[in-house]
Amino acid sequence: MKKTDNVEDVRGCKLLKADKFIDDRGNLCFVEGNDGIPFSIQRIFWIYGVPPGKSRGGHSHSTCSEAIFPLKGHFDIRVTDGINEALVHLDSPDKGILIPNDVWCDLHNFSEDCILVVAASQHYNVEGYCHNYNEFMEKHQK
Repeated sequence: MKKTDNVEDVRGCKLLKADKFIDDRGNLCFVEGNDGIPFSIQRIFWIYGVPPGKSRGGHSHSTCSEAIFPLKGHFDIRVTDGINEALVHLDSPDKGILIPNDVWCDLHNFSEDCILVVAASQHYNVEGYCHNYNEFMEKHQK
């Protein structure tokens, strides 16, 4: 597998930039489905309170895409399409990452105060996940 510094080398992944407005009242960031996020948002969830040394993700989705933004703190995310792999550090609420379907991701190195939000293109479906990294790699290296 080829490790890369450019997340866009991983099929369909890209860094996302939220629109940001700053004035004397504070900061406001937003993205919209079918625009800043290239799909219609069907589900939103957030992750926080990840204990030190623990990871999240560790799967791919067969048909669901996700956009992930850190609202507070920071974390690292590793993405791979089975051929290329990239590691991204996310630490600003106006910067996120698009993870398309059929791309493996795992999230780690969470700061103690990390809160991240995920916008998904589909409702939760347990059968749409691949949790076995070896099976994922076998499928994508043929």
